[in-house]
Amino acid sequence: MKLKIDKTFLLITAILIAINVIFSFVNWSIDLTQDKRFTLTPSTKKLVRNVDDIINVKILLVGDFPPGVERLEEKTKEMLLQFKKLNSNIVINTENVEEGNINERQQRYDGLVKEGLAPRSLKVYDGKEYRQKIIFPYVIFQLGQRKIFVNLLEAQSPGQDEQEVLEQSISLLEYKFANALQKLQLSQKQNIVFTTGNGEAPLQNTVSLERELRKWYNTGRVNLDSILMINDKVDLIIIAGPKSRFSDQSKFKLDQYIMNGGKVIWMIEKLTASLDSINKYQFYIPQDIDTGLDDLLFKYGAKVLPNLVLDLESTSIPQIVGQSGDKPQTMLFKWPYHPLIASKTDHPIVKNIDRVNFNFPSQIDTSLTELPVSKTVLLSTSKYSRVQFNPVRLNFEILKQQPEVAMYNKGNIPIALLLEGQFVSAYKNRLTSDFQSVLSDMKLTFRDKSNPTKQLVISDVNFALNLINNRTEQAEEVGFNKWEVAQYKGNKDFILNAIEYMMDESNILESRSKEIKMRPLDMIKVENEKVKWQLINLLAPIVFLIFAYFGISYYRTNKYGKN
Repeated sequence: MKLKIDKTFLLITAILIAINVIFSFVNWSIDLTQDKRFTLTPSTKKLVRNVDDIINVKILLVGDFPPGVERLEEKTKEMLLQFKKLNSNIVINTENVEEGNINERQQRYDGLVKEGLAPRSLKVYDGKEYRQKIIFPYVIFQLGQRKIFVNLLEAQSPGQDEQEVLEQSISLLEYKFANALQKLQLSQKQNIVFTTGNGEAPLQNTVSLERELRKWYNTGRVNLDSILMINDKVDLIIIAGPKSRFSDQSKFKLDQYIMNGGKVIWMIEKLTASLDSINKYQFYIPQDIDTGLDDLLFKYGAKVLPNLVLDLESTSIPQIVGQSGDKPQTMLFKWPYHPLIASKTDHPIVKNIDRVNFNFPSQIDTSLTELPVSKTVLLSTSKYSRVQFNPVRLNFEILKQQPEVAMYNKGNIPIALLLEGQFVSAYKNRLTSDFQSVLSDMKLTFRDKSNPTKQLVISDVNFALNLINNRTEQAEEVGFNKWEVAQYKGNKDFILNAIEYMMDESNILESRSKEIKMRPLDMIKVENEKVKWQLINLLAPIVFLIFAYFGISYYRTNKYGKN
């Protein structure tokens, strides 16, 4: 019998084999998800491709976990594999911290804790009972002797769903890994300077913030009246809640620093409002704070108004409601002057952060600028808010009655405003010939227009400060609320994200905007249609194979006939 071979069949087979061989050497995929969860942002791709040295990445989240944490483990590995596909200098290893006997595990735990890694405890069901399991949800990036530890698991806020925390943790993986790579490769630290001499927040109240900043930046302080001009090696200036007027010379130095591309975070309070003053005097009329900076800010595109913002979405303060023996009894009451602000935009500074707790903030308005300046409201109040212009009499009487919701009808009052673009000098067409001669003698050049740069205006400083624990005399974390004994993580995230955005020209923070959307199953539909889909999954492959078999047999019979 002579076997006949169909040339078309051979050609198709050869093409399919060739395609398979080619794609075995090509890293190629299509992301069909709506939220593009498997697609790296352009800035991340560029960063990873530019890695020149070998960077070792060790995954510690390895083992037998509950489904949610297991998914975080899988997504961590998938994300890092995407990095490795882009650049073979990314070397990935895993370490199961639970391997070995009890002594080996304990020795490993102690070593990780000594390096500053805090373990997390999980409640795991082993089929018989629930037991506690210690995990280290970290990835370690190492370049030479330098290490950066990335915490994979976000902190869970009170009342927050565990699944929501896991989804948020997954959505931040790209940003955290890209940020670690960027920080690991910095040849030298950038410089952040806090101004002093005008009643700004003291060192004891910025120690927690500066401790975080010093991991990646140099920080310091400068009195503007004591220097000729601001050094061009200063990458960012933070003006943290000044209480007295800046001299004209200091304002000019700030203006020219900005004109030369410098960046400034302005934390400007307009009124001297505080709980201590109300407690001391029973009622209190705040005084205006004249910093002399209004004309600068107005020229750059912002204006902090002399008012106080009230919001029904707020934190609480304690009030005495009675006596029990010789001890006063207190209760917590919502205090509308301490608004709790949630992000309403997708800007990377505020995307995926918790709510931010402010103290007596003011309204920020925008102003017209000579050159186009992008003005982005980063944080604004809830729809249940209003303002009070000075003079206003502050006391605790407001807590004795239910708030009239109809009065809180302004809504979306800006509290943090980002300005980006080219700014015009506040001293344009204002310099006298004598002053210009002085600048010329000092070999300084006046600039009336800036290079593209950024400024951030925030109408409160307390949100970024730390309290001092009276018992331990240690600094609390940024965002710690002593009255509620609660930590508002959004405070620290907001200021650190803002600083990183101001300093980073490669736009790594863009990846924070990525959001992995939760798509829970319709459990009622699942229950009602469970049998149908089980039968489809079971029988469909069998039916397909049967039809394929008879189809091929029919084709061969018609093509070649019976032998």
